[in-house]
Amino acid sequence: MAKRKELGLKLVFIYSLLLNSGAAFMWPLVTMYIDNYLHKSLLVSGISLLFISGFTIIGNYVGGYLFDHWSAYKTALIGISISTLAVLALVFFHGWPTFALLLIVVGFGDGINLTLLNSYATNIKSRDTRSVFNILYVGLNIGVVVGTTMVGYLLKYGVPVVFLTAAVFYIALWLLTWHYFDVDFSDYNNDDAGSTEENGKVAPTAPAKSKVKLIYPICMMVFTVYLSYTLWESIMSVHMVRLGIPFEQYSLLWTVNGLMIVFGQPIVNWISEKLNVKISYQVFLGIFLFAVSFYFLVFARDFMAFLLIMIFLTIGEMIGLPDVPAWIDQLSSKHEKGKYQGTFNSLMSTGRAISPLFGGFVVEYMGYNPLFIFVSTLMLVALFTVIIIANKVK
Repeated sequence: MAKRKELGLKLVFIYSLLLNSGAAFMWPLVTMYIDNYLHKSLLVSGISLLFISGFTIIGNYVGGYLFDHWSAYKTALIGISISTLAVLALVFFHGWPTFALLLIVVGFGDGINLTLLNSYATNIKSRDTRSVFNILYVGLNIGVVVGTTMVGYLLKYGVPVVFLTAAVFYIALWLLTWHYFDVDFSDYNNDDAGSTEENGKVAPTAPAKSKVKLIYPICMMVFTVYLSYTLWESIMSVHMVRLGIPFEQYSLLWTVNGLMIVFGQPIVNWISEKLNVKISYQVFLGIFLFAVSFYFLVFARDFMAFLLIMIFLTIGEMIGLPDVPAWIDQLSSKHEKGKYQGTFNSLMSTGRAISPLFGGFVVEYMGYNPLFIFVSTLMLVALFTVIIIANKVK
């Protein structure tokens, strides 16, 4: 099969949609299935999630390294094959400890797939990188909405049906990748043209050391963001139920979050283009709003308060988070795009991995309010550190 010279945004969007839809079948099941079906403790569930995320981080690194040093196409096929075979195995083998071990394998494969998705996205020529990542963020959230909605409906027919349906998404992703993603990147990796400034003009390539100075603090900021964000997925449901708020209303918050992003992200993109907002300024504003939202959780006592905080948080998320990988791409040299997208995904996965155990530990010994104040302060410190370093790099 002849290699393609171009990779269209539509193909990468479908890749994102299929991957995140398939992956979204897994995460809602883990804690509930291990606890209710396999009759293991919540501690066992937390440790299982930690290992799954740990192998996702390894997959992030492997995917980025192989994208830069081997074959993006072959790496993508291998990563998707690993995830697909493991999900198919879960249809037949979902007892303990096989369930957890196979999910670890899925996590490793998905780690490769996620980094390859970001790395492919940085090489789309038809659109600027910033708009590409904003559109992919919409695809991610549509996938999450599709996956989590379907798993809730299909679970009553049995866990094998859930895994079989998830496998269909992965098989479709493998076929899409096999047919369309064999791309010749030789034209993309020419460093002679220089780097692109935030206003779209071509500028001389900046010294690599000054760029790396900024990339790693950005990734550490991402770590603090997802360390905090994952608390909404883990301990927040327990916190709200203890306040007398039904679990169904907690689930509704995620529906609001997903729908806001699907319909609101294009509006945010349009405003950014019209006002010609620099990517760094937009990230700063978004992360600031996101971080401050956690302070308000100290005062939340009813569903309406949590709903308003989720809306405020989602506005910050839409403004800041989708542009982070695009900003990292601007700061990366052409031959290290996979490496730094892998670093971004690794720090994001690390934050997600540590968050449930970290949050549970702080709540156990200090309570919910100190946890909310701590993570909000942590994000703001990381944000202001990035702002200071960004000004020095300029």
